[in-house]
Amino acid sequence: MFRPYDTADTDWSKQVRKTACRLSIIVILLWTVGTAPAQARQITDMAGRTVTVPDVIGKIYGTSPPATLMAYAMDPSLVAGLNMPIKPDDAPYLDPRMTSRPVVGGWFGQGRVASMETLLALQPDIILVWWWQHSAMDEKMANTLAPLGIPVVYMALNQLADYPEAFDFLGMLLHREARAGMLGSYARQTLAESERVRRAIPDDARVSVYYAEEADGLSTECHTSVHAELIPLSGGENVHRCIQRTRVGKQKVSMEQILNYDPQVIVAHERLFFKHIAADPKWQNIRAVQQGRVYRIPSRPFNWFDRPPSFMRLLGLKWMLHHLYPDHTAIDIVSETRQFYRLFLNVDLDEAAARKLLAP
Repeated sequence: MFRPYDTADTDWSKQVRKTACRLSIIVILLWTVGTAPAQARQITDMAGRTVTVPDVIGKIYGTSPPATLMAYAMDPSLVAGLNMPIKPDDAPYLDPRMTSRPVVGGWFGQGRVASMETLLALQPDIILVWWWQHSAMDEKMANTLAPLGIPVVYMALNQLADYPEAFDFLGMLLHREARAGMLGSYARQTLAESERVRRAIPDDARVSVYYAEEADGLSTECHTSVHAELIPLSGGENVHRCIQRTRVGKQKVSMEQILNYDPQVIVAHERLFFKHIAADPKWQNIRAVQQGRVYRIPSRPFNWFDRPPSFMRLLGLKWMLHHLYPDHTAIDIVSETRQFYRLFLNVDLDEAAARKLLAP
């Protein structure tokens, strides 16, 4: 889980105390050295805050993967540092300018924090934060970052429908309206296509979907969870209907519950689960297994469905439409994958590479 700030408080506070003295010294040294004054301007970020930012922004640090990946999509050279190391198998699907960046860390759950020393050394022009609507953790993080003197800009990315506006915002912020327009246009067209399909499907004809998580497949997300947002967006019916109690998600369910749900489609990204489900006798009475409609979610370089909840979900939404309602869409998913990687990731895939990404 990348977003929810679930157990970080204690560890994070300790981390802050340990580094406070060192940071103060580093900040004083940096101020002593001094930098040339830059042209500045005021903008209103997506949280409605007035922020003074450099007129020309060349380096961005995102405090979590969704924010960092938005900067990458605008221009890989903008990314000042990474939230986590790039896996060797993911590197071929990313611009080399991204993979060569130092790892700073970030605030994205499970006690993770950034290396403040590394962040200070990088001196990004702005810090981009995925704004979680007045979260207490957002406030704590802002207080931690404030002494650095680097402008902190909030961006709303709470649901896929926020992405077109988020790209518009980055276009304004970075003076790159043309690039933002291309990315935002793709997002708007994808959301419009999914709405068209949803309208064409009667309620009683919607495909029931189970989102299997973890190696045993016995964790899932409530139908209200942002982690399973692509199911309703693609016109599917999430079989696990409940109220999400935590941001972490991954609700435990029993095999009996899944047998009662009897979903028509199962989506999963755990290779081990996908490998064994076809031969596991416990799953053989479920329609999705009997009809060969168990699909493994593509995940390189980042998950197309969830965790982190990035713009990759735009392609994931088309992948879901392709699998749920092939008679209502004309999506060539191989061609679509190649187009998406070229547009958002600045990576050219040949047809074989695209098919490899889509293979379970």
